[in-house]
Amino acid sequence: MWIYIARRLLWLPFLLLAVSLVTFAMGRIVPGDPVQVMLGARYEPDSQVTKNLEAQFGLDKPFAVQYVNYVWDALHGDFGESYRYRGRAVGPLLAQKMWVSFRINIAAMILTVGIGLPLGFWIAHHQGSWKDPVTVSFTVVIMSVPIMVSVPSVLWVVCLKTDLLPCSGWGGFWDVRIIVPAITMGLPGIAGMARMMRASTLDVMGQDFIRTAHAKGLSSIAVDFRHVLKNAMIPIVTILAFALAGMLGTGFIVEQILGIPGVGRLVIEAIW
Repeated sequence: MWIYIARRLLWLPFLLLAVSLVTFAMGRIVPGDPVQVMLGARYEPDSQVTKNLEAQFGLDKPFAVQYVNYVWDALHGDFGESYRYRGRAVGPLLAQKMWVSFRINIAAMILTVGIGLPLGFWIAHHQGSWKDPVTVSFTVVIMSVPIMVSVPSVLWVVCLKTDLLPCSGWGGFWDVRIIVPAITMGLPGIAGMARMMRASTLDVMGQDFIRTAHAKGLSSIAVDFRHVLKNAMIPIVTILAFALAGMLGTGFIVEQILGIPGVGRLVIEAIW
């Protein structure tokens, strides 16, 4: 196992270089000139001001030289100056926005685990009753709704219709305004986690050692918490990373709609 891990770690620098090269190349291939975006329509592409800015950012150099300089500076923690926010370094700006997005994702993950796991465990114990198909169907609907629809729907219910929570803005992890983005980002994860937990719990409940535990006279509560829950959690732990990755993707839209100064909004502003 340790040899396998060592081999994977040896491949990691080459993988990072490949990803950085593709990302850097895509930034140069896509239409648009960052210098012209900064200057607007006031200056022509061949004006002296444009050429000076291109030289300042190193955009007048060959592609290979630009990439080598980019990798060298990145290894030293220097990600350059932002084209969108003139005079601000990318590193501190990105760190500031990442901290906001990180706190929102943590709140959404807490909701996903705190609601999805008990819900899936509860559904599994009601297999055969009307509660099982109704709840499973509801989770399928929640997972199928696009984020562009779920965010306005949540806003309409909790902000406009009932006026329970503020609609937008950001005030920190313990501020009430974190609830709406946490709900909108956590809803698909809650539904998916509940379905996975239900399937895992039903699989464990059908094992021989569970029947043996019941035959020994253990109560249903003791069997559930000592044996079923512990073993049902094993496959769930492996999908937590995928759930977090899904939240990072939906965060781009949620942050833009709700006016949250996170990485998602920063990326969209950088593009537009």
